[in-house]
Amino acid sequence: MLLSFRRRLSKLSSDTILSKSFLTGLAFAMIAASASVPASAGSLNKSPQILALSETPAGDEEEVNPAQVPLPGPLRQVPTETYRAPGAEPPAANGAAERDITRPQVSTNGKIPEVSYDYSKLPQAVQDTRKKILDIAKAGKIDALKPLLGDGGETSPLLSLGEYDGTPLEFLKSLSGDSNGQELLAILVDLLESGYAHLDAGTPSEVYVWPYFFAYPLDKLDDRQMVELYQLITAGDYEEMKGVGAYIFYRLGITPDGSWKFFVAGD
Repeated sequence: MLLSFRRRLSKLSSDTILSKSFLTGLAFAMIAASASVPASAGSLNKSPQILALSETPAGDEEEVNPAQVPLPGPLRQVPTETYRAPGAEPPAANGAAERDITRPQVSTNGKIPEVSYDYSKLPQAVQDTRKKILDIAKAGKIDALKPLLGDGGETSPLLSLGEYDGTPLEFLKSLSGDSNGQELLAILVDLLESGYAHLDAGTPSEVYVWPYFFAYPLDKLDDRQMVELYQLITAGDYEEMKGVGAYIFYRLGITPDGSWKFFVAGD
């Protein structure tokens, strides 16, 4: 009986020692394991940080979750604005802007303007201005145009579609192929002795224009009119104008009150 008790005591002591050793080993294992866990593991219970696409580290091949990328706000609609050249008049209250009377005015629907060669039908003020310019041009003295040209202010005729240096008279002389400006005077004579067109009657843009080709579809000219056109331009010029779709050589405009409004070339 004593022997049996000692055996049980010995077994109990052995089990106890084994249990202590097991617990001690387990404790050391847990401590070692906790030391090897990354510091970032403690953030698992925190909300994930949302990065913008531009902040994603380079070389990171981890697929970005679209749900974590903030969506942009609605696009801001910027109203468009119709371009107007500096100094240009704003559109009228009804939305209709006054057109540039110096630009080619060929109707897009092929409408042919009325052409006249009867200068007696012109308003008296227009007849007077036309005669003054024509008489000076035929006399061959370009300097005599100075009173009609003015100093380049608002009342002076437009002589260029762009800027130019010097006075209006100096600029006209510079356009002529000769030093006396007589080539340009010859062009004035040819224009004012050609047929004219009356455009935009009863509107602020109303004007009498020489030659009528300015407002006439080039593909509608008959044989007689083609001869009239070649009195002003060459066949080469005509081919170029067909590409543009309008007559773009020199033209001259006078408003019903007798104001010389323009004498320009180009488009």
